[in-house]
Amino acid sequence: MRTHLTIRFSLPLAFALLLLSMCSMAQDRQAIAGNWVINTDLSDNTDSQVAKALRAMGEKVSRCWLRCEEDRFRGGPKEQELYDRISYDKGLLIKLGEQEYLFTYDDNYRRPVFTDGRSQSVSLTGLDNVEDFSFAHWEGNSLLVEARPRDGGFANEIYTLIDEGTHLRVEMYIQPRSFDIPLEIVRIYHRVVENN
Repeated sequence: MRTHLTIRFSLPLAFALLLLSMCSMAQDRQAIAGNWVINTDLSDNTDSQVAKALRAMGEKVSRCWLRCEEDRFRGGPKEQELYDRISYDKGLLIKLGEQEYLFTYDDNYRRPVFTDGRSQSVSLTGLDNVEDFSFAHWEGNSLLVEARPRDGGFANEIYTLIDEGTHLRVEMYIQPRSFDIPLEIVRIYHRVVENN
């Protein structure tokens, strides 16, 4: 009798908790959409991380004693543009579609991030037509994005809403094909609230 009573109350409680969890995840999926601007004070400096990786690879990198040129390592080959966009651009607009998010960076650079489970395959005849490709899935309250840029490297990104949705924390692990050492960068964005 006691077992039946426990099961009778446990099942509805478990179902209610599952529903609350699903509602919270759905809210995060919609709440991540919006207009975001980098907070440079709270974010890693991309140039510093690139310089650190280059030095670790044995490259000679000149030190800046007074003032360094901003974004001095930005602007490699076209195949590496996605790395520049995710680690240097100041603005990020995220829109939610039916099967993807659309990330729009500075200069209206658009990046679809697919969430429908599709994968990318390339035939040998299509190697000249390879485009940047990004796909994602949710784990808890974080959006995990995997990017396959045209240079053959990769980037893993974790997007998490913090401070009650007013900030977006992005943890990046970037491995261009030409780098032996990955870049690990954390960027914090502030939500831009539209005034009506």
